[in-house]
Amino acid sequence: MARSRILIVQPSLQPPGGGNGVAAFMLQALRDEHALSLLTWERIDLLAVNRYFGTSLRATDFAALAVPRRLQAALDRLPFPASTLKASVLRRRAKRLVGEFNLTMSAQNEVDFGRPGIQYIHYPVRHVDPLPVDLRWYHHRWSLALYERVWSVVAPFDDRTMRANLTLVNSAWTGEIVSKLHGIPVRVIHPPAPGAFPDVPWGERDDGFVCIGRVSPEKELESVIEIVGRVRAARPDAHLHIVGSDDHAAYARRLREVARRAGPWVTLEGMLPIDALERLVSAHRYVIHGMREEHFGMSVAQAVRAGCIPFVPDGGGQVEVVGDEPALRYRSTDDAVGKIIAMMADGRRQGQVRARLAARAERFSPERFMADIRDVASDALMTAGPARRGS
Repeated sequence: MARSRILIVQPSLQPPGGGNGVAAFMLQALRDEHALSLLTWERIDLLAVNRYFGTSLRATDFAALAVPRRLQAALDRLPFPASTLKASVLRRRAKRLVGEFNLTMSAQNEVDFGRPGIQYIHYPVRHVDPLPVDLRWYHHRWSLALYERVWSVVAPFDDRTMRANLTLVNSAWTGEIVSKLHGIPVRVIHPPAPGAFPDVPWGERDDGFVCIGRVSPEKELESVIEIVGRVRAARPDAHLHIVGSDDHAAYARRLREVARRAGPWVTLEGMLPIDALERLVSAHRYVIHGMREEHFGMSVAQAVRAGCIPFVPDGGGQVEVVGDEPALRYRSTDDAVGKIIAMMADGRRQGQVRARLAARAERFSPERFMADIRDVASDALMTAGPARRGS
């Protein structure tokens, strides 16, 4: 029996980036049952993808498609990222290809494939202003209008087709925003929180913290350093490892200076492969997050899967990861310091919280995500039209 042909459109699989990891696990979920093609912008380095995300992708799992090399080279030479323009070029290419496939999917927020497909939205980008941290010179009124005109000519975006997609979201918090913005139903499928974390006994773990995420202003890593620094007044052994790639050069420089002034108890680890991250997280008792309106919180889910106790700001999709645990959700620096010190001083309470978190861990596993993606794709294929040619 011929396998269904599925096209996955994703600007990049390369680490870091939660959306890229979602796309990588989509490929892994569907590779055995379907004939897959990946339309992407960046060169595919599967060794780096597997090493960072913990996937096991092979070059034979999918056919790699790309835009014409000359066009790609020209846009890559522009003096700014041009990510929206590049996505428009990919979308134009995808629209020319969709007739050859039974189903088209993307993990890059809202998409218009020219016909209904599956879109995975981490946070909406259509008809919303850029977040303050994402503002660049080309977001000024005149330049943005010109830029929007260029990419809309390259590949017009039809919101009606986008709204006809099956829409997946990373959290109920994101889903509520998407539903209000676009007036469409959504289905929550939590992203895969990768890692095969060793079961290190609680008594053998360091009484310290790990913070995982891009080194970027919205992650509020200075606040994380301040919180742990104040915790050290009561728990002198407390220390902090910050794991993540430099995503904002000026901010990364400032953070390195903040860490230097704080002292040797703060370590900036940079970006770690998945095996090193597994060892580091499993060797510590606590994970802390700083972004107040995190869309999901991959590192928080990894903390739960690793048997750690995470502390998160009381907002965004990350509160869905910790569940009904008010002791793990903070509203201010003072609130965080008080709750963390109280938790660190109460071994019995730690055991109770860890047991409740352990009961939630499976829902964030790559295996659960891949099973959900297989189900969604199977249902979509039941109603999808035939491809122009078989596999």
